[in-house]
Amino acid sequence: MGQIRILLKDGSSRNYEQGVTLEQIALDISPRLRKAAVAGLVDGMMVDLTYRPQDGSVVEIVTEDSEEGLSVIRHTAAHIMAQAVMRLFDGVKLGIGPSIEDGFYYDFDLDHRLSPEDLERIEEEMRKIIAEDLPIVRVELPREEALRKVLDAGQSYKAELIEEFEDDTVSFYSQGEFVDLCKGPHLVSTGRLKAFKLLNVAGAYWRGDERNKMLQRVYATAFAKQSDLQAHLTRLEEAKKRDHRRLGRDLDLFSLHEEGPGFPFLHPKGMVIWNELLTYWHEVHARAGYSEIRTPIILNRGLWENSGHWDKYRENMYFTEIDGQDYAVKPMNCPGAILIYRNSLHSYRELPIRYAELGLVHRHEKSGTLHGLMRVRAFTQDDAHIFARPDQIQDEILGVINLIDDFYRTFGFSYHVELSTKPENAIGSDEIWELATESLRAALDARGIDYKVNEGDGAFYGPKIDFHLTDCLGRTWQCGTIQLDFVMPERFDLSYVGDDGDKHRPVMIHRVVFGALERFMGMLIEHFAGAFPVWLSPVQTVVMPVSEAHVDYAGSVAEQLRDIGVRCELDDRNEKLGYRIREARLQKVPYMLVVGDSEVSSQSVSVRARGQANAETVSLDSFIERIKREISERKLTP
Repeated sequence: MGQIRILLKDGSSRNYEQGVTLEQIALDISPRLRKAAVAGLVDGMMVDLTYRPQDGSVVEIVTEDSEEGLSVIRHTAAHIMAQAVMRLFDGVKLGIGPSIEDGFYYDFDLDHRLSPEDLERIEEEMRKIIAEDLPIVRVELPREEALRKVLDAGQSYKAELIEEFEDDTVSFYSQGEFVDLCKGPHLVSTGRLKAFKLLNVAGAYWRGDERNKMLQRVYATAFAKQSDLQAHLTRLEEAKKRDHRRLGRDLDLFSLHEEGPGFPFLHPKGMVIWNELLTYWHEVHARAGYSEIRTPIILNRGLWENSGHWDKYRENMYFTEIDGQDYAVKPMNCPGAILIYRNSLHSYRELPIRYAELGLVHRHEKSGTLHGLMRVRAFTQDDAHIFARPDQIQDEILGVINLIDDFYRTFGFSYHVELSTKPENAIGSDEIWELATESLRAALDARGIDYKVNEGDGAFYGPKIDFHLTDCLGRTWQCGTIQLDFVMPERFDLSYVGDDGDKHRPVMIHRVVFGALERFMGMLIEHFAGAFPVWLSPVQTVVMPVSEAHVDYAGSVAEQLRDIGVRCELDDRNEKLGYRIREARLQKVPYMLVVGDSEVSSQSVSVRARGQANAETVSLDSFIERIKREISERKLTP
């Protein structure tokens, strides 16, 4: 055999015998690297460690501690789980089993309804398969032969997938008696899987289509190390305690009803939080030079055709008919802002024009994806649309970045940034997209922000900057977005009069900060575990008289607090003081003020702060100044 030259990630090169595998290359570089290796990148393509690169290939070894490596581990775990299910149950039809964020799942069509006890049985069988250390082998077949193979095996769902493939060859992976349709890559053997856990079973329509059969989806997770798995399971337990759906019920914030799936109902206490968020939003935007607008919920078909939503976003929209004509319920606010801009002639001196809107939008989400406040069908989007001259782009984007940064810091969130580029369904020329993308990139570079490039994940009308918030459990949530749009102004023929007296095309910047206000509220519930900062708390203080003799003074304290805008309740029920204190703690009230003989005589209050074991006695005036300051400064902690 001849020699081949392999180029490595660091720019160096090595010579090997032709036919060398990536696993052998990893071992040659370092035994430690081989131990951590799970897959490889060859000329940018993810492949198995058994892959044999050609002369001149650029090779990178993918390790278990990387995001890509973890995905390989989880994808392999999904196959092992599917193999275990097929060993334990008859007549199993396989759906899909992808790696997802924080884990993996597999969809099964079987007559037996899986129980928690079944998950334990499946786990035990998976451990047997791992102990067998079965080699995982890739096989490629001609498309027609692959189709016959899965049909003969009774795997109709796999056949449906193959029928949609355009490639002439189809890849499978086998491990022992188990064979599955898959692009890979995978670990080299089942014995390489070290740490996994099956979590729960849920229903999932095949291909996410409600018209199809409901399958059983087993959710699970896997990690390279047992310690990482245990840490993740601990986080999941904490997340359960913080589940906004449970806390929303316990704290009487919102409810969900089968009469309106995906349409949440906010209760009085939930509306307090909602209105505080809106108040803050208005303050921030007024300081930043935004003008607030309001646009209709229903607009006609022609508008949505012109914007591109009718063709590019139709499956997510709701429709109606008025006077024999087609209308759509708005999924986005931008076309309405465009109509307001177009309503009058604008001079270059007026620009930038910053329109902000708290607009109610509706999007058709599949029923299986609905999740409390996090995934809904109707939500309030805090949109803003900035119409600017081309020479103002960078300053405006930097202004939005600064606004978003200040905004999130108020709530104690850190974040990371991603730049999303042109998607497959994009409208507009390549030249416009390149200009828009480079403008966003330049603004990020000017601000000195580290960012990740998300290829192909932009909006259909423009690239975008996404802000991903990190909560107290280390989970990330995509919220803020800045989208640069040269396409919409062209499609709607927007213009301004320049200093030369001629018409020019403005640039449009779309942006949100909250994102969806409902979703942001759900995040806050989980982030704070319902123990909101004082300024956000539905009830900020509860005043409790020790006995009936102290009720009048307690009422006076409550009245004085209400007079200065503090949300205060008087709990003078004929219940033991300890019982009332426990109830206030369960409701996560920031301050409990207890008044007895001593407090009445000294015009003071005994302050029991949330989360603190001991009370302190202070003058009423002192407490009033304290809570006023915490509210006005929007402090995160007392």
